[in-house]
Amino acid sequence: MKRRKTKKVWVGKVAIGGGAPISVQSMTKTDTRDVSSTVKQIKKLEKAGCEIIRVAVPDMEAACALPRIKQKINIPLVADIHFDYRLALKAVEFGVDKLRINPGNIGQAWKVKEIVKAASERKIPIRIGVNAGSVPRDLLAKYKKASPEALVESAIRQIRILEDLNFNDIVISVKAFDVPTTIRAYELISKKTNYPLHLGITEAGLPQSGAIRSALGIGLLLAQGIGDTIRVSLTGDPVEEVKVGYEILKSLNLREYGPTIISCPTCGRCEIDLIPMVKEVEKKLKNIKIPIKVAVMGCVVNGPGEARYADLGIAGGKGYGLLFRKGKIIGKVKEKDLVRALLIEAKGLLKK
Repeated sequence: MKRRKTKKVWVGKVAIGGGAPISVQSMTKTDTRDVSSTVKQIKKLEKAGCEIIRVAVPDMEAACALPRIKQKINIPLVADIHFDYRLALKAVEFGVDKLRINPGNIGQAWKVKEIVKAASERKIPIRIGVNAGSVPRDLLAKYKKASPEALVESAIRQIRILEDLNFNDIVISVKAFDVPTTIRAYELISKKTNYPLHLGITEAGLPQSGAIRSALGIGLLLAQGIGDTIRVSLTGDPVEEVKVGYEILKSLNLREYGPTIISCPTCGRCEIDLIPMVKEVEKKLKNIKIPIKVAVMGCVVNGPGEARYADLGIAGGKGYGLLFRKGKIIGKVKEKDLVRALLIEAKGLLKK
């Protein structure tokens, strides 16, 4: 898949754009002022594979919590700031790895200039985040709605503010809840600038519907080579955002991370109790970060073929199943022992 060429921007030790692997981000759902809860959630996200984490900074108390959070985590920290330029200056002072602001809502030009000066001195990048819910009134009047063109013009307007101050360590997002609007906005912005793009569907919803909406929006853009980092926005546990993000990237062969479970939907041909097996395999392998493909198949029609092309696999028959490893049959196992045998093989394979 040919990816769009973009400028490389460093967020701490993680590169965005410039051919770097597409990174997976999330945002905490805790009160940033509650350092203990925020760090606890970030640690869970780190374990799930989150590579960049963003926290809301609504006031000075939250800003003052940033250094205590940063010293206890291992991934780059992004401060999400609106309206008050002093919060951005304090976040920079405390060593955050990136700012998420919209220059247009910071206020007077001198305030934006102060932020840019501080960020430049510390080599801290800025993400311009344009959402359909916050398009300026004049652009809403011009385009009659939060159209893709309105989102892009708003973003370009914000970019120009920073560029006029000789600042170009910029990442851009142009998100909407509406998938076609989001896709078109990113397609348009990708033709107007070479800054790296942060993809997402904003306020995507609850985990099931939100994951589907995000997979369509983010996936269709990635399939065109557009996008350098992603954040799946779900109403719920942010760990699910990270999991969905990786599944999107894995589905397009853009990243390898952790186990990929290949399992059949089951039908009248299935002669083993497959669904509990799949759930047990997924549960036992969920914390593995090494890429591994595991097939758990229920019948002799497609089962052997799918299992053969996985790193490990089982293909069920009546009361028995075949165990595969790297394309070769290595045993015939009773149904009750299939999962145990598969996990033993997985443990051996992962040690190598």
